Amino acid sequence: MRLLYIHQHFATPQGSVGIRSYQMARGMIQRGHAVTMVCGRGIDGQSGLSGSFAHGIRRGVVDGIDVIEVDLSYSNADGFLKRVGTFLSFMWRTVRLVFTERYDVLFASTTPLTVGLPGIIGRWIRRKPFVFEVRDLWPELPRAMGVIRNPLILWAMSALEWASYRSAHRLIGLSPGIVDGIARRGVPRRRIALIPNGCDLDIFSAPGAPWQPEGVRDESLLAIFAGAHGLANGLDSVIDAAEILQRRERNDIQFVLIGNGMLKPALKARAEREKMSNVIFLDAVKKTELVGLLRRADVGLQILANIPAFYYGTSPNKFFDYIAIGLPVLNNYPGWLAEMITEADCGIAVPPDDAEAFADALCAFADDRERTAEQGRNARALAENRFARRALVDAWADWVEGVIDSKRGPGTEIEIR
Repeated sequence: MRLLYIHQHFATPQGSVGIRSYQMARGMIQRGHAVTMVCGRGIDGQSGLSGSFAHGIRRGVVDGIDVIEVDLSYSNADGFLKRVGTFLSFMWRTVRLVFTERYDVLFASTTPLTVGLPGIIGRWIRRKPFVFEVRDLWPELPRAMGVIRNPLILWAMSALEWASYRSAHRLIGLSPGIVDGIARRGVPRRRIALIPNGCDLDIFSAPGAPWQPEGVRDESLLAIFAGAHGLANGLDSVIDAAEILQRRERNDIQFVLIGNGMLKPALKARAEREKMSNVIFLDAVKKTELVGLLRRADVGLQILANIPAFYYGTSPNKFFDYIAIGLPVLNNYPGWLAEMITEADCGIAVPPDDAEAFADALCAFADDRERTAEQGRNARALAENRFARRALVDAWADWVEGVIDSKRGPGTEIEIR
């Protein structure tokens, strides 16, 4: 099989963003298939290519993957209009590749939702099997966040969502809420597989010394957030908790916030204005370097803005990185991850918008280090037993292969609850 795989934010382990697409593509290659990956040029990503661009494209083989990288830069720090322009430009350039590349199956992974259009065209014009992977529900999430209010834009996005779902022969949702959202659009559940993000146990088990940024004390309980600093992430809640801890004179607890995004300058300015010595900001680091920093950490912060659409509708990479290395998780919103953290006893879930409870949880981690270490071991067990990447890659590959193999059944839903 030749798979045309479209994911604008593709990165290898040398980048600083999620590597789900890299791992899935590698899994297909190990099964004897050929994969062509179409991606953009992300600020925090790393395609593995280093040659120059010709006519806006560069191409090469990375770990067996035929990578086509479009010269379109994207960053979470970009403004709304610039991001929209990048998404649309990537969509149109990818549409051209749908007609020129040789492939048997077209696979498109959001975000953005606009990657659905190449899949629709491939399905109905080139008559190719189309599998659509949904990482976030659009336009549900931007509508809930208030990022997009124009009714015409929301209608157009809803129409594209409906057409993408209905055109796809098979779909993949990364969380229970995403699967439910796809089904609400009239897609039979037998065409939807639940395959969440996973834990790269090999990467997070690799030998290497822990390290910490300048300003972190050896004896401190270190709570780490590794991810985007945008509207969706609600990182003011971390600053709120840090302010309370500083007022309580809990100088034994420190925060490191790693990553980039639109709100990072404002967050840093607030921390400086309020003279917070317990919050340290770092730019995004490569995943291979992140391993050592997480190895030094004591708690992973799974933080989102208090938006109900997030409760069951996200599958955040950072959570799976935390548990892969054996960090207990502090989660600040309800939903499937909070339920799982409580069930597996691998951290603490606090109510949203409750800075006092957030601070209390960190004090509990700091005051009982043996209990914190036990919850870390439980986190690693959860990673190994439910979210090992290898098992999820196999389930994903079975589902994609099945789109052209009528002898296969409807696929397997991964048990995550």
